[in-house]
Amino acid sequence: MNPRSTLAFISLLTALTGCSIAPPYEPETQPIEPGRLPPPNAALTIPGLGPCTDSPDPTLHIDTNRPVTVLVHGCNGSAGRFRSLAQLYAFHGQQAVCFSYDDRDSLVDSSGQLITAVEALSSKVRGHEVTVIGHSMGGLVARKAMEKDRREWLRNEARMQLVTISAPLAGIDAAGPCGSRSLHWLSLGIVPSICWMITGDNWFEITSASDFIQRPGPLHPSVRRYLKVVTDERDTCRRESAEGKCLESDYIFSLAEQYHPVVDRYPQVSNVEVEAGHVEIVGNKEIAPRKLLGILQQQGLLALTPPERLAALERLLAELY
Repeated sequence: MNPRSTLAFISLLTALTGCSIAPPYEPETQPIEPGRLPPPNAALTIPGLGPCTDSPDPTLHIDTNRPVTVLVHGCNGSAGRFRSLAQLYAFHGQQAVCFSYDDRDSLVDSSGQLITAVEALSSKVRGHEVTVIGHSMGGLVARKAMEKDRREWLRNEARMQLVTISAPLAGIDAAGPCGSRSLHWLSLGIVPSICWMITGDNWFEITSASDFIQRPGPLHPSVRRYLKVVTDERDTCRRESAEGKCLESDYIFSLAEQYHPVVDRYPQVSNVEVEAGHVEIVGNKEIAPRKLLGILQQQGLLALTPPERLAALERLLAELY
């Protein structure tokens, strides 16, 4: 590859993998307000899991007599980026915790860490359901963790639900050159080096040519349900100027990248397609995740908001977003 095409390849891959350089992020260190949650009855330390804040204290304070939702961030994410979503769960009387991982690690390794964390959590909330929700790359990690044949699973006692949101289950198109073995040779090894530089040890797993993408295994028998939220991200905007001009597109993955012929035949799977941007769907400081809240409530994954609390919810959304 000549220098000009190499730079174009770097720019394209960086922009479209969902790991592009984000605007400056102010860490969310404030604890989650209890909302309608009952007082916790346990303080747990589980590697990889913690409250959905950027606080250095990883201790989970939960009620072990209630279900728990585990939120898994995407590229350039952190637990704190899901603080607002976790706060909305608390508003509805449901507890959410966050799984943190290094987004430059192998997705197989990260999913193994998630398995260990979910097993440890499910052993504490025995008999109650654990729902794992993964966004973007976090969806790849979460889906891989739920495979039946993963050696890391030690017990079959957990009751689980899986949700992936805007996850490129068919591989990332922009990473296609990373999966081209002929291009590896023709570039004298430059392409794999560039791919590793951009995405780390998962550089080949995210391509449509990888076994990770092409050969997804069946789900673990304890996963009773798998909801796929597929986002139609065309014509979406993440950030606008004061004049209404789009400064940053919110189009990251196409519909084709999110549908997968094997995964979509899982007996547990149901697809919900929604017109929403890649970041819009989970919310940021500019946009509240109203569409996602509606889907989660329609699907019975989040409690309905009582009519008398709708005004309070609007106030909370205005405060958080």
